[in-house]
Amino acid sequence: MSKSKLLVLFIGLFLSTSLWAANPYKYTVDLTKVVDDKVYVELSTPKIKQKEITFYMPKIIPGTYAIADYGRMVSELKAFDKKGREIKVERLDDNSWTIKNAKKLRKITYWVEDTYDTQKEGPTIFQPAGTNIEADKNIIINPSGFFGYFEGMKKEPFVVNFLRDQEFYGATGLKPAMMGSISTMSLKNEEIRQGNEDKFVDRFIVEDYDRLVDSPLMYSQADTAIIKVANTEVLVASYSPNNKVTAKEIAESIGEVLDAQSKFLGGELPVDKYAFIFYFTDEPVQSFGALEHSYSSFYFMPESTIGPMNQQLRDFAAHEFFHIVTPLNIHSEEIGSFDFNDPKMSRHLWMYEGMTEYFAGSVQVKYGLVSPQEYLGMLGQKMVIAQQFKDTLAFTDLSLGALDQYADQYYNVYQKGALIGAALDIKLRKLSDGAYGVQSMMADLSKKYGKDVSFKDEELFDEIVALTYPEIRDFLNTYVAGNTPIDYKEVFDQVGVDVVLNGTTKQYSIVLNQSNIQVIQHEGKPYLSIGNDQAMDDMGRALKLQNGDILIKMNGEQFPPLGPEINTFITDQFSKIPQLETFTFTVLRDIDGKKKEIILSAPNQQVDVPTPLALEFNLGATPEQLKLRRYWLEVASN
Repeated sequence: MSKSKLLVLFIGLFLSTSLWAANPYKYTVDLTKVVDDKVYVELSTPKIKQKEITFYMPKIIPGTYAIADYGRMVSELKAFDKKGREIKVERLDDNSWTIKNAKKLRKITYWVEDTYDTQKEGPTIFQPAGTNIEADKNIIINPSGFFGYFEGMKKEPFVVNFLRDQEFYGATGLKPAMMGSISTMSLKNEEIRQGNEDKFVDRFIVEDYDRLVDSPLMYSQADTAIIKVANTEVLVASYSPNNKVTAKEIAESIGEVLDAQSKFLGGELPVDKYAFIFYFTDEPVQSFGALEHSYSSFYFMPESTIGPMNQQLRDFAAHEFFHIVTPLNIHSEEIGSFDFNDPKMSRHLWMYEGMTEYFAGSVQVKYGLVSPQEYLGMLGQKMVIAQQFKDTLAFTDLSLGALDQYADQYYNVYQKGALIGAALDIKLRKLSDGAYGVQSMMADLSKKYGKDVSFKDEELFDEIVALTYPEIRDFLNTYVAGNTPIDYKEVFDQVGVDVVLNGTTKQYSIVLNQSNIQVIQHEGKPYLSIGNDQAMDDMGRALKLQNGDILIKMNGEQFPPLGPEINTFITDQFSKIPQLETFTFTVLRDIDGKKKEIILSAPNQQVDVPTPLALEFNLGATPEQLKLRRYWLEVASN
């Protein structure tokens, strides 16, 4: 036996011995037995010292800032002693059960239903934080929807066994403690072996409940790709029900931005494994998105080919991947030891989400993935969207009230939160003559705290000022903790950028809008048709669309009849347009009393679109402004 194998064996034995001495939770989920979109969960409990104890499923998890009540999905929860006799259980509410005579407790069992197609009453769970159970196809395991914990016992280790068929692969940021055929493995828990010799098992061991909830998994037929980014092995896993997109295509799409991010973070990343987990749905959706975790991120998106999704994938991946900085390495006590059933919110969403969103754009302009002009467009769009929210609401108050009082203001963390990042970056660059910005500030905070040390929520401003300049205290108190709106004209003037009110911005056009279309019956079905060709933009005029034209195809793809599919079709088309050289419509046109199919085409072009405000480079910027602009938008030269 080689030294490396001996070392692995020794480490495995050491972990196994120390683990069982540590009083762990031991969960088993049989993914091969699905009944009515439910799976059976079995817990060999840690030793309980109390006479009575409460078992919890989470009410909320970090990163979502919304109540979920995962316990609603649990049914038939039963408790047993070591002889298999049932112990009395009382359900208190959606998320908690009291177990009597708990000192004798040895096992808990229950069924879990998925959240994706549940009919149960209660809050809608954001899909990237939800669960899906489709027998033999796809099972999404956000652990918050499958596993619970005992009151006062979140810090014990968790052992989780997933029984699966051979062809099922579990994509996750976790590293398995063991995996393989049950018939060939030596398993400490003999109950797993009994009757399951033809199955496979994946075992994962985590240090506590926080780490477990932070670790989603997706089981399906394997479609994966591996990217090496600096010191990190990045797994990309995809489930596309109609095979429209593959993990390899996604990896190729996001690889460039991940490489830029590694350089942005100094060439070394704080994790050695990371997983991008993508679930694509072919069902109509009203919303989609992503959720960050410390070692992975989960994406719920409409199924499409890779082309329409390219930029969106980059934007999503850039934002979620940057969460390895915060909250993984910079977080308050409220995040570091999260209360899943009585949460205390942190004041600092401006940093967790706002700064992360700022970095997601900044890295792309610094490394040439978007042009400086395109980057100004991204920031300008955030300024426009931010106008829909309360500009005089202190961001620290928004954070503290994100679950209730200010829930309707939460989306502003991605808009004004990122703009706070830009304003702070420019101020730091000016104070330091370009030597220090928010990139350096976050790196210094990471060094000071790291994964295992939390800061006190009320002391973060003091820590930032100590790392930077006294003037930064006034900025934070005024624009983050205060209710004073940011003067964007003053901020961007420092880098030779003008804020233009009631101006225009250049963007690619979908051609169609409410003022130029109508609905017409064609072959007994409602279709979109041109109703006012005088309301066309320059792209529509170049195509020479006419009143009465029935829209059959856009850029070679068939228009669906008016119905639920039309929004997905338009969204897909809009995302493809920037990559087009030629724009085409196939229409049915009335010519001499007969409907004839004709193809209209014109070179693709950007058009002027009215906007309440826009950012534009000042062509007469001073040398001092241009110098600060370079510090802000370009990679620092050593």
